[in-house]
Amino acid sequence: MGNNTLWQTQSIKKVRRAFKSNIKTGLHEEEAKKRIEEYGFNELKSKGRTPWYKVFLRQFTDVLILILFAAAGISLAIGETGDAITILVIIFLNGILGFVQEFKAENAIEALRGMLHPTCKVIRDSKEKIIDAKELVPGDIVLLEIGDRIPADLRLIQNFNLKVDESILTGESASVHKGIEPVEEEAPLAEQSDMGWMGTTIVNGRGTGMVVQTGMQTQFGKIASITESAGGGATPLQKKLAVLGKKLGIYSVAISVLVAMIGWLLGKDLFEMFLTGIALAVAVVPEGLPAVVTITLALGIKAMAKQKALLRHLQAAETLGAATTICTDKTGTLTQNQMTVKKIWLPSEEIEVTGSGYDPAGHFEVDGKKIDYKSHADLLMLLKSALVCNHAKIQKDDSGWVAIGEPTEASLVVAAYKAWLDSDKSSTVTVSEFAFNSIRKRMSIILHEKEGLTAYVKGAPEVILERSTHILKEGNILPLDKTNRNKIESAYETMAKNGLRTLAIAFRKLPKETQYSEESVENDLVLLGIAGIIDPPHEEVPEGIKMAKTAGINIIMITGDNPDTATSIAHSVGLETDRAITSAELAHIDDEALAAVLSEKVLFARARPEDKLRIVKILKGRDEVVAMTGDGVNDAPALKEADIGIAMGKKGTDVAKSASDIVLTDDNFASIINAVKEGRREYDNIQKFVLYLLASNSGEVIAIFINILLGGPLILIPVQILWMNLVTDGMTAVALGVEPADKGIMKRPPRDVHEPILDRHGIIMIILLGSYIGLATLGLFHYYLAKDPQNGILLAQTVAFTGIIILEKMNVLNFRSLREPMTTIGFFTNKWILLAITFTIGLQVCAVYVPFLQDVLHTTAMGWEDWGIIVLVALPIFIITEIYKWIRWK
Repeated sequence: MGNNTLWQTQSIKKVRRAFKSNIKTGLHEEEAKKRIEEYGFNELKSKGRTPWYKVFLRQFTDVLILILFAAAGISLAIGETGDAITILVIIFLNGILGFVQEFKAENAIEALRGMLHPTCKVIRDSKEKIIDAKELVPGDIVLLEIGDRIPADLRLIQNFNLKVDESILTGESASVHKGIEPVEEEAPLAEQSDMGWMGTTIVNGRGTGMVVQTGMQTQFGKIASITESAGGGATPLQKKLAVLGKKLGIYSVAISVLVAMIGWLLGKDLFEMFLTGIALAVAVVPEGLPAVVTITLALGIKAMAKQKALLRHLQAAETLGAATTICTDKTGTLTQNQMTVKKIWLPSEEIEVTGSGYDPAGHFEVDGKKIDYKSHADLLMLLKSALVCNHAKIQKDDSGWVAIGEPTEASLVVAAYKAWLDSDKSSTVTVSEFAFNSIRKRMSIILHEKEGLTAYVKGAPEVILERSTHILKEGNILPLDKTNRNKIESAYETMAKNGLRTLAIAFRKLPKETQYSEESVENDLVLLGIAGIIDPPHEEVPEGIKMAKTAGINIIMITGDNPDTATSIAHSVGLETDRAITSAELAHIDDEALAAVLSEKVLFARARPEDKLRIVKILKGRDEVVAMTGDGVNDAPALKEADIGIAMGKKGTDVAKSASDIVLTDDNFASIINAVKEGRREYDNIQKFVLYLLASNSGEVIAIFINILLGGPLILIPVQILWMNLVTDGMTAVALGVEPADKGIMKRPPRDVHEPILDRHGIIMIILLGSYIGLATLGLFHYYLAKDPQNGILLAQTVAFTGIIILEKMNVLNFRSLREPMTTIGFFTNKWILLAITFTIGLQVCAVYVPFLQDVLHTTAMGWEDWGIIVLVALPIFIITEIYKWIRWK
């Protein structure tokens, strides 16, 4: 009873012997208890949820946060308690914001457990019993009926027209007919018809199975293991901020030591130079950056929700904005996961059926023109027959129209409802029925109607055609000649090539008999036509894929469905594909060859979870930023491994949602592209305020450094620098974070994954604008110092302190767009930046005139003339930059 035994290849007799179990009596309770000790409970194991305190503590491991801790410690050591408290409060608030978001995400395996059926019906001690599914053991005999979720991996031993929806596991949209005969060893998961898999659902018939695998040994459990082992890694933004933080840390220490040494060598007091060094270290590092990034990303969560995307991690949107490749599942992602009749071939005409999914809204067309179905007797007869020979139902609930029963049968019910046919069979009597199975490939139902007995039949076209002798054409029953036979064959073959699943519909008037057999009924049939059925794409998907192409994003379909259907859907939504590669073919392609294949226009069909995971890993190995979409259990490992996992909110399983970074609330592929736009906007804005903060801080460094070289008194003290960096700069930086997207943001390719936040253009901006801020501040300080060298130091420091803040607020307008002038983006399009500027200037007014703040920040009151001089000095930084942008834009 090894875990690697291929039970699907074993006969029922061998399986029964292996587990020492009797089909009629089942296991004895005592034996079941022994096997629980041997195999464990039928449940999914996890590595354990990360304790809340660990989630909280890891918010404080960022490099910039550690630099802030060091700054707080030094401030405390030299007696600057107020500075230390201010820094620690900022650190704590930043940690709280990150913790709240991340702690919600620690629930993947719990959701996986929760979605499994908690009870099941078994035979034990010769009795039928309902037990907790976790108490199942290998060898248990499980009874299955329509609506049940299979509680463990089973080898089927009895089958009565059993059909199973395995889309959650395989990605195959059509339900699967089951049998009990062994299959070949190389048969893929979707074709192992003698097996029932944990987590899949019975949609038709009933059956019995013997448990062969439980818990983590099931296919479901193996996916859970892969999902846990898959690691996301740091996001592009986290990597870039970490690099930036390390560089700034090195620069801050180097600059502060260098300046302090130079000052001391020039004869300055050693302790004063130590304080200056601390001030410079504080000036170099943008203390507000971690908090501003966190707040901006948190505000982005609200913006993304408007785009129908719920973020489960703060950095998710920014990462999506960098996506170079989106690997998408087909079923439920590109398509609706609702089988729909799209084409009906009749001997007299070919009819298109509008509408999609289980919503019965729609009509019938011929050559693109709507027809009156009432005047098409052949069509009505086919729809009536399809409705009668059927056990499915559709109904409307809070989520919309849903199917009860087998999805393909439900699609026929919907088509009949579009012709306003009534499914009520109360006026008829069902005399007999012959069920569909994988051998017969047909189903018949015999009704006693007013006109007598009629057999209604549906099944595989080649099977029904073989048993038909007549056709219905324009209301007349005509012999089925060779010409019409060829037309019928051509019709269903063409549909199949176009990715449609086909069903032939037929009927036969029967004589009165007391006994009916399959052979006596299912011959001499009148073939009515062929129904072409497909799982249709979401209406918005083609436009979404078109937008993705414009944005330079590559789309790769990876599905568990068959190659023909996958290729048909790809072409229908505008996804260019030259070939489809199956899982079997993929197994013979090494990683190097697969990397080359991924540069071609391909899709992957019959894909297993391991295939999806492998493809994502290879793409990441090529420095691609990979987004993976999906909704089924089979998508979970790849969702977690991808840089950004995107789950479907409506049809997505809890497993997929828990493994993802983003959940789409409308299951709409087009919403992904809107989310990409939002992600790009967020990254652009983070880059803008990083540049703004560094330009401001470099101005502070230049002012302090040159002032020391000139031998002047301390121009800015540490507490003033903290006030600027944490209070006034932080607010305007957050306001930059909500700046609307640039107009051409989706017409440029994804940014290079190796492109630093500080590119060449950004560094030039920092140097030029920072130099102006520093020199202008220095000029103001020495102008006032020269007016009163003995008593004017406090006023000179206050004017320099206020002047650098006004300069920075004027400078923030330059960073609203790095490319476009104000005349293009509009002065009032970001009201938050105007409010932030007004509010921070108001705070600075308080710092200058409120006695308490005067004592804390070492300021004194200024006159109107002083304010006028500051404004005149600050205006050129905005005006000159705007003129340059305008010339460049024109």
